[in-house]
Amino acid sequence: MTITKNQNGTAFTLAIEGRIDTTTAPELDKQIQSLDGATELSIDFAKLEYISSAGLRVLLAAHKAFSQKGGMTIANANEAVLEIFEVTGFKDILNIK
Repeated sequence: MTITKNQNGTAFTLAIEGRIDTTTAPELDKQIQSLDGATELSIDFAKLEYISSAGLRVLLAAHKAFSQKGGMTIANANEAVLEIFEVTGFKDILNIK
């Protein structure tokens, strides 16, 4: 998994490439936790191939943290990832664009 971080003031974008699974989810969590002063988070899944339950837990924790700030959005998820969000009910929880 590769994470590319961009910042515009207090708004951050994390572009994820590869897979979020039990071995890579802790790194994503660490990156999200390190966003000092962030009020908005956008996670770009254009190059994400797969997300496991470990990755979903990280997204849920980030969603809860950012819902008290400016919010969190998921962008550019492919059909396979969208299907995982649909089956797990995350489609109704997360702000997916």
